[in-house]
Amino acid sequence: MSDGAPSALRLSNIVRVYDQNIGKLEVLRGASCTIQAGELVALVGPSGSGKSTLLHIAGLLEQPTRGKVEIAGVEAGGLDDGGRTALRRETIGFVYQFHRLLPEFSALENIVVPQMIAGKSRKEAGERAQVLLDRVGLAARASHRPGKLSGGEQQRVAIARALANAPALLLADEPTGNLDPKTAEDVFAVLRELIAETKLGALIATHNLDLARRMDRVIELKDGFLIDA
Repeated sequence: MSDGAPSALRLSNIVRVYDQNIGKLEVLRGASCTIQAGELVALVGPSGSGKSTLLHIAGLLEQPTRGKVEIAGVEAGGLDDGGRTALRRETIGFVYQFHRLLPEFSALENIVVPQMIAGKSRKEAGERAQVLLDRVGLAARASHRPGKLSGGEQQRVAIARALANAPALLLADEPTGNLDPKTAEDVFAVLRELIAETKLGALIATHNLDLARRMDRVIELKDGFLIDA
């Protein structure tokens, strides 16, 4: 799938230990995985197993206690805070269970904002936002604020926003977990189609095993390690 391109994500022996009053809590004990460009991978595991922690580390929102994180061929461990922020902004898109759209902005503006932060002009960002909204079937809802959109529409805007800066890696934490089955199916279909088109790598944490089985591969987080499921 990679055609010689660097992996979208490579985690090598990731350990994450939290210091608590009662002692140390070891959430990740040596988790390793590689996500290739164009690959859609499901991350499964029981609640409390550390899936969100793993995604935060993969997304450069949290640093591991030990181990190496490589995004699109760039090793993040040697970067300072500014370098990590730039790498995250330029190469990673996020989709959460709750859309986290800015309520005071329209659907279009929610997709424009991250592009302008990355340095695009308002015109260029607006044109790409309109293309993405059309791609997720919401061109007619561009001027609507999140409060006027259904749950499925909000998540489709969130997916479009995550793709706004053409990332190499998409990370999603239960992106359909707050939706009814039919809406979840529709959102997943859009997500899968866009990943196939853009050839980015995607790691999707989910409790929906039916959706997980329809991805390219399933990995399970168990006892702090990642194993093929």
